[in-house]
Amino acid sequence: MANTEDGEVRDMGAAENAELVRRGYEAFNAGDLAALGELFAEDAVWYAPGSGVLSGTKQGRDAIFAYFGELGARSEGSFHATVLDIVGGANHTVGIHQSHAESNGKTLDLGTAIAFVLRDGKVIEGREYFDDTAKADEFWT
Repeated sequence: MANTEDGEVRDMGAAENAELVRRGYEAFNAGDLAALGELFAEDAVWYAPGSGVLSGTKQGRDAIFAYFGELGARSEGSFHATVLDIVGGANHTVGIHQSHAESNGKTLDLGTAIAFVLRDGKVIEGREYFDDTAKADEFWT
């Protein structure tokens, strides 16, 4: 549900949800935390797969943004998500992208998908999936 300009509440459609996720990718790649802050619910949850130093559940927008900051810091600012496709649904939208980063002579280049759960025009959950979780874990150590 989302409020329209005249105050009417309506369901968000698949196209609107895909556009919200697309704006999120653009803000993330630009390092625009203000724009990202408008797209994430304050109590959102993020699940990072694997058993590495960055893996685990991030509770709340601040913890999620701290995780995003770690991706940037540990990759010396080189982390980038190249969007390949976004598949929108009424409640779930999937972003498919190529994750790329370089740090300390290592390169990360992995197919990645994030399943987003959206409510009221905000991301309330993100769940990452990697082509090779062990490779991701090794890169971030």
